[in-house]
Amino acid sequence: MNLIEKYIASNHFGKLIGMRFDIVNQGEVHYHIHIEEKHLATPLAAHGGLISALVDGALGVAALSAVHTENRVVSTVEYKINFLAPALPGDALLAHARVEHKGGRLIIVGCEVRCTSRNNKLISKALGTFNAYDASRAGY
Repeated sequence: MNLIEKYIASNHFGKLIGMRFDIVNQGEVHYHIHIEEKHLATPLAAHGGLISALVDGALGVAALSAVHTENRVVSTVEYKINFLAPALPGDALLAHARVEHKGGRLIIVGCEVRCTSRNNKLISKALGTFNAYDASRAGY
């Protein structure tokens, strides 16, 4: 089992909230979630923390996909997110994240979240920094 498969198996939080992802290319991923009643903060909008979790997952897996063949994993150092529009009940969201810079230890990743069920409406944008380190330090 490779590190990506091990990550999928151990990511119980992602399963709990209903996220799934596809690796498009090394360093580029699509993360998906469908907004359900359990995700709402108000009767009409998803909680910002859910969008943040989607973004953090997308940013992190994009970074992971860039280093997993080196037997390294990543941890979030920081990320900035801009919320541009609400995610509504029934929305299908797609977070597209891509590595913008890969250094020896730090990886910079950008992400956009769009609502594919509402003409690709831009929901949020984010930029994150990730630390790459040996997978054994994370228990893999």
